Amino acid sequence: MAASISPEDLHNIDLSKAPVAEVFEALKCDKKGLTGAEGENRLRVFGPNKLEEKKESKLLKFLGFMWNPLSWVMEIAAIMAIVLANGGGRAPDWQDFVGIVSLLIINSTISYIEETNAGDAAAALMAGLAPKTKLLRDGRWEEQEASILVPGDIISIKLGDIIPADARLLEGDPLKIDQSALTGESMPVNKHPGQEVFSGSTVKQGEIEAVVIATGIHTFFGKAAHLVDSTNNVGHFQLVLTAIGNFCIVSIAAGMLVEILVMYPIQHRAYRDGIDNLLVLLIGGIPIAMPTVLSVTMAIGSHRLSKQGAITKRMTAIEEMAGMDILCSDKTGTLTLNKLTVDKTLIEVCSKGVDKDMVLLYAARASRVENQDAIDTCIVNMLADPKEARAGIKEVHFLPFNPVDKRTAITYIDGDGDWHRVSKGAPEQIIELCHMAADAEKKIHTLIDSYADRGLRSLGVSYQQVPDKNKDSSGDPWQFIGLLPLFDPPRHDSAETIRRALHLGVNVKMITGDQLAIAKETGRRLGMGTNMYPSTTLLGDKNSQVNGLAIDELIEKADGFAGVFPEHKYEIVKRLQERNHICGMTGDGVNDAPALKKADIGIAVDDATDAARSASDIVLTEPGLSVIVSAVLTSRAIFQRMKNYTIYAVSITIRIVLGFLLIALIWRFDFAPFMVLIIAILNDGTIMTISKDRVKPSPTPDSWKLNEIFATGVVLGTYMALVTVLFFYLAHDTDFFSDVFGVMPIKYNEREMMAALYLQVSIISQALIFVTRSRSWSFVERPGFLLLFAFFAAQMVATAIAVYAEWDFCRMQGIGWRWAGAVWAFSVVTYVPLDVLKFIIRYSLSGNEKFVGVCLGVHEQEGLRQLRGSARTHGLTAGDLAGSGGGSSKEDHSELAEKAAKRAEVAKYMSRKFFIVFMCIYT
Repeated sequence: MAASISPEDLHNIDLSKAPVAEVFEALKCDKKGLTGAEGENRLRVFGPNKLEEKKESKLLKFLGFMWNPLSWVMEIAAIMAIVLANGGGRAPDWQDFVGIVSLLIINSTISYIEETNAGDAAAALMAGLAPKTKLLRDGRWEEQEASILVPGDIISIKLGDIIPADARLLEGDPLKIDQSALTGESMPVNKHPGQEVFSGSTVKQGEIEAVVIATGIHTFFGKAAHLVDSTNNVGHFQLVLTAIGNFCIVSIAAGMLVEILVMYPIQHRAYRDGIDNLLVLLIGGIPIAMPTVLSVTMAIGSHRLSKQGAITKRMTAIEEMAGMDILCSDKTGTLTLNKLTVDKTLIEVCSKGVDKDMVLLYAARASRVENQDAIDTCIVNMLADPKEARAGIKEVHFLPFNPVDKRTAITYIDGDGDWHRVSKGAPEQIIELCHMAADAEKKIHTLIDSYADRGLRSLGVSYQQVPDKNKDSSGDPWQFIGLLPLFDPPRHDSAETIRRALHLGVNVKMITGDQLAIAKETGRRLGMGTNMYPSTTLLGDKNSQVNGLAIDELIEKADGFAGVFPEHKYEIVKRLQERNHICGMTGDGVNDAPALKKADIGIAVDDATDAARSASDIVLTEPGLSVIVSAVLTSRAIFQRMKNYTIYAVSITIRIVLGFLLIALIWRFDFAPFMVLIIAILNDGTIMTISKDRVKPSPTPDSWKLNEIFATGVVLGTYMALVTVLFFYLAHDTDFFSDVFGVMPIKYNEREMMAALYLQVSIISQALIFVTRSRSWSFVERPGFLLLFAFFAAQMVATAIAVYAEWDFCRMQGIGWRWAGAVWAFSVVTYVPLDVLKFIIRYSLSGNEKFVGVCLGVHEQEGLRQLRGSARTHGLTAGDLAGSGGGSSKEDHSELAEKAAKRAEVAKYMSRKFFIVFMCIYT
């Protein structure tokens, strides 16, 4: 019976080196584990088994939103308003100073609230990924959260587990432990019974029980937390933010330089007027809300993904998921149900004196149901009574499955005291174990092939006697006693899901450890093609060839790979990435971790091991491929929102800088900085809703193309700037508005010109978001309610200001409703060409054939068909494929697969044109 202890009781003993018996004595426990009551008591004494979270000051977090390059520019503007803008006999510009500070505070407040909410949601999601452990409490084994572990608990650790606490190993076989996360050692180390294992290390091989000696901050992991590599959530996303921010800052700096050189040396403008014009560019040109809009968009999108069964551990994996064009998917459990059945009538007996029932019983003895392995559960459940598997025998030793040996084994004693050993596993491994004659081995391979042709997996069973009655004895020669056929039916939605993936430009490749014939049969049933290869023939010399074709090219065009070992997955991903593919990889085991880390998007499937989850970017909480395809669509929608905003932000910067630069220099009209502040505040409030906007995701893999963003932003921004200049010219120098709309001229009233110009800039600036968010005509694709409501609310405020405001401090006088109506009419008319410009830009960037197809109303798939891309079977004849193990001709491939490959060619073609167009615009 366990007794209570305190940390002080453990100060005089080194639990990591003392004999195990003394450890039990010091911890006041035994091999039967603790009681539930004692566990709860010790939890109160020692605290939860997790590291202390560093609490961030809420004030510092809030102020942190004001500490970035874009905010610095606004802060410089605020300083200019009170330090530099006090010449010409006028007082410092306190109104603009207060306005700028208010804008910063409003933006930081929105950022703080949204990111705090998103952070709380993310924390709740990550809590669902809290590591679990198999724990012995009250004499029963049960799975519990690792956070409740206390010193003295008995735990069971096995292949794929991340060790939840520092512990001493009890009786059993040695473990192979990966301690690289703690010590930097790249090779696994062997840990024998009695030795210490550390929290945070990964079990690479073996299964054993252990007694916990330290938890939480008292573990080696907790004391050396600074050694642990944390995930970098910045990466490419931060580079994109920096590039766009720098573009905007440089554009503003260039505009300010031109203004300074023209206004003072050439035009001899008043000092204070020049400062006001510089402030207009600084305040209006900086996309101050950009970091918040993009990060909140990803956070909200991550929450939506979680509701679909895909939890994102690394937020920026969303943008990579949006660009994924190849998905390497496990067959078992992802494409299939992983609900195995054994057809007892097809069991093959390969040894005299044994019948089918005996083969099944021996296979059941070499199984462990408590590990919830699909094969073990299936075999044991085939018995009339699952208890038969252990009836009348005493287990001496059990060898658990691992991906290298691919078999399990049990050593046991029967009722007569005789020792026996049974092993089951991959037929190739069992055959190698038995050292069979060539003719017998050939016969078994024939049986295996006959199973495979029907889509059935094979499981070999072997038996030996152990006359030495020692678990370490090699025993008598092994006998191959039989083959079990296993059938794993495809998921009902796998075929349709693969078709959807191909429509989205994502090529799905099957990855399986099964035989080639089984892989082909599954591929045929799912409509994903049968151009598959055994991985061992492909992953030799990188420069080798199969039938004259480069291996890398065959890997790129293959529908899947059979006989795959974990190390092959890493190599497949590596070679696909070398051919410029954005590659996703699914996995569930500890040996999948290198491939999951190497992939652009590592996806741990439902029920994956702790090690696989730790190495992945996305963790699935539901089985099947459909979850992944849905996540791709959602990720593209999230990415589309972010790209829409970045184009909008660049356009507004160009529009403000160029438009007000020309008006200030040509007409010497000094727009009030305060009115730009009003525009910025209303814009930020509206643009925050884009994170929840309704968008159409890209039909093809998408990624950040800065040349496209900058080129589109420059063209749209330049057009809007020229429209504003045209508006000012018509209102200031002509009677156009009086003649057309019958309004009183305002060209002699600078204060009314201020109001009219303010309203025109406000309307067209905010309306631009409807152009950048849509792929078709902006008035056809209905925006989300929040965005639409925010736009109209902001413009009602802007219109009311323009109509009624009498603000002397910014030289503004209301223009009345008739002039406001005229400005709205002008804005609506000049808004329409923005859509046309968008189409022209897209035409320039995408290629003539596709654009013509869209103009003629031809379906996008037909438009793509006009482009001459290479299908996956390009260059392969039927003979080549048959001779190399592909087993399919070009005609065997689905039309959708060819379209997916063509989409990839289109993407490559488009990327070349992006740069050309961008250079032309600037030239």
